[in-house]
Amino acid sequence: MSKFATAAALAAALAGALLSAAPVAAEPAKPTIVLVHGAFADSSSWNGVTKILQKDGYKVVAAANPLRSVTADAAYVADIVGAIEGPVVLVGHSYGGQVISTAANGHATVKSLVYVAAFAPEEGESVAELAAKFPGGTLGEALAAPVKLKDGGVDLSIDQAKFHQQFAEDVDAADAALMAAGQRPVTEGALTEKSGKPAWKTVPSYFVYGTGDRNVPAKALGFMAERAGSKHTVVIDGASHVVMVSQPKAVAALIEEAAR
Repeated sequence: MSKFATAAALAAALAGALLSAAPVAAEPAKPTIVLVHGAFADSSSWNGVTKILQKDGYKVVAAANPLRSVTADAAYVADIVGAIEGPVVLVGHSYGGQVISTAANGHATVKSLVYVAAFAPEEGESVAELAAKFPGGTLGEALAAPVKLKDGGVDLSIDQAKFHQQFAEDVDAADAALMAAGQRPVTEGALTEKSGKPAWKTVPSYFVYGTGDRNVPAKALGFMAERAGSKHTVVIDGASHVVMVSQPKAVAALIEEAAR
């Protein structure tokens, strides 16, 4: 073989090696999942869902929702979203649904909303109004004596003796007792505050809830899902209001669908 042929062969081999070593386009980064609990719950209510999401490679932030007012709570969650680089999926449970509906406004990084047994109010509606829109809810009968606050408002919580049946009937009794003791109260004002323009009108939304929900009747949840143009609604037969605790796999699966 001539010197020229050898050089050509070496050049071809080098070019092939360089091409094979060329970087492959990286897959888009997975969105961060921000979980927002509702009234009478706390961030630990997402533990089962969080374990699944983390195992599947998602970064998760389970926000501590203050439960003081829609305006203040949504502003707090919006600050969390604003500090996250890359896309975000906002997930709300119960009253947390109204919070994410407000918090997502003005944040282009929020790619989808997931409502877990959650309220999705129209502009001008409150959680209290929506809860009473359809028959079947028994929350009022299960509330403990309100706690008077210095600002003139009151804090509401569920009577611990009634918590299991009312809020988490399909959860182990011992676990429900822990949830009852650790529940975070909500102000009455937060439940009666009117909603502003909801983000679900412009952001793709997904819904999951159970037919055994005693806090928010299933008919109310189905009504809100249909009105919001839900991309996928999952209805779990017999599941309680804390469907994310009793059915974490189903809830995580819907969140991951929304994330894709």
